[in-house]
Amino acid sequence: MEVRRHALGVLFVLFGELDFDSVVQLHEAADEELSTSKGALPVVVDCAALTFCDSSGISALLRLYQQLSAQQRALRLAAVPASVARLFTLTGLDQLFSVHKDAAEALAAGSDERGVAAAVHQTEERSA
Repeated sequence: MEVRRHALGVLFVLFGELDFDSVVQLHEAADEELSTSKGALPVVVDCAALTFCDSSGISALLRLYQQLSAQQRALRLAAVPASVARLFTLTGLDQLFSVHKDAAEALAAGSDERGVAAAVHQTEERSA
């Protein structure tokens, strides 16, 4: 995994498998980003080189989504492989995640997702 900073957001580039053994890298990168950057920039997870994702990987993405939502920041996924996109559809996560055709499109996307994240966060606070 690589972390790349851009003027429009932070890019997490995934390689290979996102599974029980590799999610620790995503957790560490997310924790560092969340603790050092207090801005409103979105985080884009580039999945173009992702070959496999299991339930641990999905849980890690959900955790990242929740953490970013708590900071009123957006999570955008880019270039999600068909096999992973199918998992998102089967689990209903395709309704939660903002998915884009590539990292450039995801970075350039408008700020609508931040508004959605803020609304979701406020709804979660009210129901807690």
